[in-house]
Order: sequence, then C-alpha cells, then structure tokens
Amino acid sequence: MPTLTSRLREVGRRVKRRLAVYRLAAAHPRTPRVARWLLVLAVAYACLPFDLIPDWIPVLGLLDDVVIVPLLVWLAVRMIPAEVMRECEQQAGTA
Repeated sequence: MPTLTSRLREVGRRVKRRLAVYRLAAAHPRTPRVARWLLVLAVAYACLPFDLIPDWIPVLGLLDDVVIVPLLVWLAVRMIPAEVMRECEQQAGTA
C-alpha cells in the first residue's frame, strides 16, 4: 500500500509533466492565439497575489482558485488541435 508521501510525490510528478506539456503547447506555432492567451491567463491568475473573490469569504473565496484556473486550462486545451497536444506530450516525454 502506497504511503501518503509516495502519493504526494506522484501527484507532484504528474502536475510537473502536465505543466511542461502546457508550456510546450503555449509555445507551439500551431496553437491558436486564444488558447495561448488562456494558458497565460491561467498561470497569471494562479500567481497573482490577490483574487477576484477574497479568500476570507467562506467557501467562495477558496473555490474561485479551484474553479477558475482549471476552467481556463480546460478551455485552452479544447481549442488546441489534438495533433499539437500529442506532439507536445511526446516532446515532454509523457505519452
């Protein structure tokens, strides 16, 4: 049975691999401009020192971070051609 530490390490590795794929996809010449901007916006929102909804507001304050960033990434990935995503995943070594 895997320990909590090994599970967290695996989750960290998966997140790191996906971030590499998204970075490559954002830099790919065949990625639509809108998708590229959505990925940049997701990263920028995650790194901002402030939120649209302050964290001290119960539930909504923390929920906006959990919903907005994945939603922006999901929208961007849907706009990127499948061939481009496959190419980026192969290049990142995750395929």
